[in-house]
Amino acid sequence: MSDRQFEGFVTVRQVENQGMITVRGDLAAKDISKALTTSAGVKMPAQSCANVNDINGLLWMSPDEAMVLCAFDDAQDSAVSLQKSLAAAHALVVNVSDARCVFDLQGADVRQVLAKLAPLDTDPAVLATGMLRRTRMGQVACAFWMPTQDSARIICFRSVGDYMYKMLCAAATPGTQVFA
Repeated sequence: MSDRQFEGFVTVRQVENQGMITVRGDLAAKDISKALTTSAGVKMPAQSCANVNDINGLLWMSPDEAMVLCAFDDAQDSAVSLQKSLAAAHALVVNVSDARCVFDLQGADVRQVLAKLAPLDTDPAVLATGMLRRTRMGQVACAFWMPTQDSARIICFRSVGDYMYKMLCAAATPGTQVFA
């Protein structure tokens, strides 16, 4: 997959160096929250939100699941460190970096691309910057958040990555805008 730039619309590219660690447990528990924030280097995000600083961050996936974002090359060591720090807690830590892929969308019409593929309201009053959604794009289960008003990050299973990339590119094709 190569970066695709659609003039005046949206750039679609795959992010190659993203490490991802899934942590299951009671996110409200202080020991789990502290381990997550220490590992990610950011504060715990609010419910249904992402707190990401460049390649590092935390995603609130559900009441008992968070995803730690880090550099791909650091993911295994970070997962081992998290497992050690959570040894006394009821928690599960799994490095899922190889099982997932990430796409970055950039451009003024990012919300239109998302609206064409996902069954949700992409109006900025409803989907604010930093909010995270777990949904489907077409038939693909995914999660995404909007780091800025003009960008989105999408995570899906690697097994459907090529399909997701092609869907995103088709939805970003110039002349296919749904609303002005």
